[in-house]
Amino acid sequence: MALTKEQHDELCVAYASMILFDGEVEITSEALSNVIAASGNEVEPYWPMLFANLLSKEGKMLELITSGGPSSGAAAPAAAGGAAPAGDAAPAKEDKKKEEEEEADLGGGMDMFGGGSDY
Repeated sequence: MALTKEQHDELCVAYASMILFDGEVEITSEALSNVIAASGNEVEPYWPMLFANLLSKEGKMLELITSGGPSSGAAAPAAAGGAAPAGDAAPAKEDKKKEEEEEADLGGGMDMFGGGSDY
């Protein structure tokens, strides 16, 4: 699957950010640009600035890594040590109960390997 130019640029800067974080180097626009250039890639100039502005905040990179990223929804506050919104607890328990009931009802006709009871 081919990436669009925008996807390529975002991915390059994300990887460069992780490299800097892992190397315990401050995440700056210049540092990101240097890592990207060293990898033989080119990105639009706004990408390193965008990532540096977000990730230069103390603890932000670690927060994103441990929370599953910005799109993780309600799971992010709980993973970051905060409390999930109060209204989310009951539906989660209901969903889990429904899943368990569905799993329990799968018996009988499900033979994944096509054989009988010959193990």
